[in-house]
Amino acid sequence: MRHLLTALACLIAFTAATQEVYTVETKVKKAAISPIIWGLFFEDINRSADGGIYAELVKNRSFDYPKPMTGWTTWPSNRVRDGIFIITNQMAENMADPKYMAVTVQIGDTVGLINEGFGGIPLKKGLPYALTLRYRQQAAGVHLRAFLFNSISRPIGHVSITPLEPGADWQEQTVNIIPGDSASKGKLLVIFEGAGHMDVDRISLFPTDTWKGRPGGLQADLVQILADLHPGFLRFPGGCIVEGNQLIHRYQWKHTIGPLQDREPVQSIWADDVPDRPTPDYMESFGLGFYEYFQLCEDIGAAPLPIVNCGMSCQFDAAEVTPINELEPYILDALDLIEFANGGVDTKWGAKRVALGHPDSFHMTMLGVGNENWGPQYAERLELFTKRIKERYPDIQLVCASGYSPNPRTFHYMDSVLRTRHADIIDEHFYMPPEWFLQNATRYDGYDRKGPKIFVGEFAAQSDRIGSLKNVNNLRTALAEAAFMTGIERNTDVVTMASYAPLFAHVNDWQWTPNLIWFDNSRSYATPNYYVQQLFSMNRGTEGVPILRQGQPVIGRDSCWASACMDEITGELILKLVNPSGKTMERAIRIGDARLAGEATVTTLTGTGPAEMNSIEALMGIAPKARQLALKGNKMQLNLPAYSFVVVRVKVK
Repeated sequence: MRHLLTALACLIAFTAATQEVYTVETKVKKAAISPIIWGLFFEDINRSADGGIYAELVKNRSFDYPKPMTGWTTWPSNRVRDGIFIITNQMAENMADPKYMAVTVQIGDTVGLINEGFGGIPLKKGLPYALTLRYRQQAAGVHLRAFLFNSISRPIGHVSITPLEPGADWQEQTVNIIPGDSASKGKLLVIFEGAGHMDVDRISLFPTDTWKGRPGGLQADLVQILADLHPGFLRFPGGCIVEGNQLIHRYQWKHTIGPLQDREPVQSIWADDVPDRPTPDYMESFGLGFYEYFQLCEDIGAAPLPIVNCGMSCQFDAAEVTPINELEPYILDALDLIEFANGGVDTKWGAKRVALGHPDSFHMTMLGVGNENWGPQYAERLELFTKRIKERYPDIQLVCASGYSPNPRTFHYMDSVLRTRHADIIDEHFYMPPEWFLQNATRYDGYDRKGPKIFVGEFAAQSDRIGSLKNVNNLRTALAEAAFMTGIERNTDVVTMASYAPLFAHVNDWQWTPNLIWFDNSRSYATPNYYVQQLFSMNRGTEGVPILRQGQPVIGRDSCWASACMDEITGELILKLVNPSGKTMERAIRIGDARLAGEATVTTLTGTGPAEMNSIEALMGIAPKARQLALKGNKMQLNLPAYSFVVVRVKVK
């Protein structure tokens, strides 16, 4: 027995002597961490806006799609005579609202229009739904009823509508309709009867439990999942959507504010950009426009980061450019956007913001010019934008594109141009394999500390390859991103912001993968990648401090990646450690210049294997779990499970 105890003591002593030890110096402050470093990238891709976060439930509510009956069928189809429903083109009168439905009924007619929604209309038992109709009727005679149906075409709610007094102008009328049962794939039927003529420009249906209860607002659950990330900024509106596959389809912010009938819809670049997943009915209604965007930023505490078109369409498509001598409207759009966000009531665009209901500034401090643009054409146009914007708004920080990847052919040219011009912020994008993210956790170690700041504007580990429909959001990709993010946190004197992309995807109507958050008509789930972003954002700290292994940063030489920071507000040390290997690791942490106070909170994100994923059926399969760890002195022992990301918070003296 004595020999066994002696052998055990020797084994313990040998293990302690050979165990990896990481040293942290809490008073050696490397760099301040930007309070907005971890943020969000929003683009209307994968049904992110219409059919997603924008709560409108009717598809093609104004009959303005290229095929105006998209989403609609007449009822009953075998009884509707020619001439009852006619689409009228009023493009010459109003380009932003080019079509409406003319309805003519005679005595004895009971006819209607059925809308299918975006893959069905989700309905909650007992919740009022706001049904809005925009119509004109010069003489009384047409009466209206509306019905909600469940997925087996049984009515679960109805309301009668008495039209307003007839008149020559368009009128809007809203009534509530309350379903007596729930449905995941319901439909809306609007019935016309009586005798007479009515022009119908919009049929709209919104739940009344929108975010902050705003009529015509956003889906509360999808906004909440964004708020739960505690984002520092929100980039909007993208993404390739900024450019469009043709300049005529570029994002124009002035078309996205004010009354809905003044918001000119366009076909999305994603309607046919992915041949294997075409969505010809993918339109942008701009119900989620720039005013709603600024409101959303304010609601979730995120700094606004708008992106404007620089006079170029997507360089992967037509690669159209606006001639230099015709660039003035594009530059004015950028200048006017700043005025809309920040200007006073005595300015043209500030007054428009005030009229929309927001007298205070939106406190916009950053603006992106161009998205994933590159080459001499972009450099030439960017120079003109920069000169004009800085002349009027010298304090606005400009985010400048460096292309679509670290590909040397495109990246190095733009990087050298932007550094020569002393650009404010350079936007870098990375859609690469997980191994690339592990190997490039050192990417920013050698960057010029006196050069432009870096915005990692789009990044996501690709489990298969960029653009592949086989890409998935699994634990392996999430841990690779976490390792890369420790490299960002180690270099916050260079990298000022970072955001995963894309943000949202409908589980049935997607064109791109991977994505941070997936949803269907009534549910949503967070990916392992989401929880990595959340853990970094919620454990940001205020200043970076060194965490070293044998005097060197912890960057994978022992199959572990790590970063450390202090939160001077709470007096806590925050450690982030990534173990993407298949073996459990024991690590000793020694604090070289302070003592640990009390218990540590240890939060672990892990799973059964690198291929594990969450899904709409298993919403919380992979999610962070927290525990308390008793501490004493200046050391702690950490267990890093296989395939894990571990965050430690502990007060120090």
